[in-house]
Amino acid sequence: MRDHEMLEKEEIFSKVLRAGRRTYFFDVRSTKADDYYVTITESKKFTEEDGSFHFKKHKIYLYKEDFVSFKEILNEMTDFVLDQKGEEVISERHQKDFKRELAEAKSFTNVEFDDF
Repeated sequence: MRDHEMLEKEEIFSKVLRAGRRTYFFDVRSTKADDYYVTITESKKFTEEDGSFHFKKHKIYLYKEDFVSFKEILNEMTDFVLDQKGEEVISERHQKDFKRELAEAKSFTNVEFDDF
């Protein structure tokens, strides 16, 4: 077994965030020297036309010496997005019926009070 695989065996603390087709895994792991680091894994489900599916995973390793800077930048980025765009999700990918809802909303706004 490779050293990389051996390092990831020692899981200390874990949290999972399910977000639609994506799942995020936050894991505290232990090094050989018994120090801790964090892995963040994004797992995304892809469904094929035949109904089968597969997952793609992306992982980052975050070491203690980078925690403060990483946290500061992550907070700055998330604050910026929320300040600029608010918390409402506006991407049509997050709404299956976005185009239909948009069309219904437009047709609703075309109603005039004289019609009643």
